[in-house]
Amino acid sequence: MEERLALHILASGSKGNAAIVEGPAGSVLVDCGLARRTLIARAAELGVDAEAVSLVLITHEHTDHVKGLAVWSRHWEGPILASPGTAGSRRLAELDVSSVAVGATFEAVGMGIRTLATSHDTREPMGLVFATADDSIALITDTGVFPEEALEAARGCRIIALESNHDEAMLAEGPYPWALKRRVGGELGHLSNRQAAEAARRIVTPATETVVAMHLSQENNRPSLAVRSLAEALGAVSANTTFTRARRTRPGSAGAGTLEIIAASQERPLTIR
Repeated sequence: MEERLALHILASGSKGNAAIVEGPAGSVLVDCGLARRTLIARAAELGVDAEAVSLVLITHEHTDHVKGLAVWSRHWEGPILASPGTAGSRRLAELDVSSVAVGATFEAVGMGIRTLATSHDTREPMGLVFATADDSIALITDTGVFPEEALEAARGCRIIALESNHDEAMLAEGPYPWALKRRVGGELGHLSNRQAAEAARRIVTPATETVVAMHLSQENNRPSLAVRSLAEALGAVSANTTFTRARRTRPGSAGAGTLEIIAASQERPLTIR
């Protein structure tokens, strides 16, 4: 019997990030950038018990990914894992965080979990791929470039959640100071819609069912711009009047082989199964 995974995105953006990956034998919380009460409430909206997660994984130490972790760890018992650099960072120094090497693969809750190097202005950031014999999810955000190893690991995953942070023109013309524009658009910053689309061309295969645009900037992007950019790269068309959802269906497939493209939100939780 096929073991299908689920991705529950509780929040995605510069104000806070958290997601739960549901495996065949439990679930994993990825990042804890929300207040505990908010995180639990968002998960409950999706029918998920956040307090029942078996493991917490932290991708990097920026505040929008860890600001709820100290309180969470006081109310929840279980392992917290991060890369050695992240675990040793100032923001996590007082917490009981164990290390997992970047580039490693380990087993938890019935899934193989692979850690992948990303390119961000933190000590040792990482992306993640979760896999069983039948299914896989890639979750890769907060990276200024898409490293080759991460591209290969994400290729063909059924669910691909990748950063599509900013529209390059909006960033260039927007209100950010020049230094911040350089940081966001640099190799240690965030992927633009164009970069995400270029990556998607390489990693989406017929096995991919859903692509999720992640970590959209509220100042320098719009869901419709991110979805449109991915849709144009992947040969999809708008599935609604606002171009916040796109779809590609192979001719004669009668729904089988359909690719959905959507955008994650800072405020509205989302489940992809």
